[in-house]
Amino acid sequence: MQKNTNGIFPKNNINNTTTLMGLTLPNPVGLAAGLDKNGEYIDALAMLGFGFIEVGTVTPLPQAGNPKPRLFRLPKQQAIINRMGFNNYGIDTLINNIANSRYRGILGINIGKNAATPIEKAVDDYLICLEKAYPHASYVTVNISSPNTRDLRSLQSAGELDRLLNHLKNRQAQLATQQSRYVPIAIKIAPDLDEEQIEAIAEVALNTQIDGIIATNTTIDKTALGTHKFAQETGGLSGHPLQTQSNYVLNQLSAHINTQIPLIGVGGITTGTDAAEKIRLGATAVQLYSGLIFRGPQLVAECIKSCSQLK
Repeated sequence: MQKNTNGIFPKNNINNTTTLMGLTLPNPVGLAAGLDKNGEYIDALAMLGFGFIEVGTVTPLPQAGNPKPRLFRLPKQQAIINRMGFNNYGIDTLINNIANSRYRGILGINIGKNAATPIEKAVDDYLICLEKAYPHASYVTVNISSPNTRDLRSLQSAGELDRLLNHLKNRQAQLATQQSRYVPIAIKIAPDLDEEQIEAIAEVALNTQIDGIIATNTTIDKTALGTHKFAQETGGLSGHPLQTQSNYVLNQLSAHINTQIPLIGVGGITTGTDAAEKIRLGATAVQLYSGLIFRGPQLVAECIKSCSQLK
């Protein structure tokens, strides 16, 4: 990292520079949403060498999330099961924390809906968060794929997704005019999709001219865990067991998108080789979370090196 009196900047290496959604990343390895939900640790996380950081998921109002226990570690499988439920302090607190941060790199803000908001009113929550996040974000991610908020994944259906994205893109255009600054919008999708569903999402994304797609969130399929004592726990599975399904979705999505929308690959990255495979499958950049928990900060540099060797 580089420090000066104006803030903290990611260290630039011309060989690793990547363009994503019109943004210039110093390297293509980012931090996925979920680790720093409230933007409390941005400066510390920036020191690990990420090319970009995504905070959240954040909702309009603070909420406690689901009852504990709600997170289960599976070290041998390099996996985590969580049913956190968008626990966060609300968008206003997040924005205040960002304002107090010294980080001046690429920052994504991941937004969701409050659990108490009916699914038919979800668009209102996303619009509130978009408006508040817009002046402070390099890009905004719309989380429609967490398995831990009731009915949230129904927003991935073609009709609902088209309606949601049209509202968001219209508001984005208004904000861009008002603030003389264009902030890209990405969507984050689930791994539990078949080819027909992936194709439908791709078609809506292309028609609405969404700026990016993050593939994927956690999976509700725990067959890879076999008879493990946590295999029956509800929630999303992340880490190494997610890799195969996440890569399938990324590969299928890439085939349908055909480079017209940039893709960010996340899910099951525990080595540099895993990160490079996401790039080979069509991702422009990758994100880490669970692998970082088990492998530690060295995974960031390992992934940057592996991805740079593809150039």
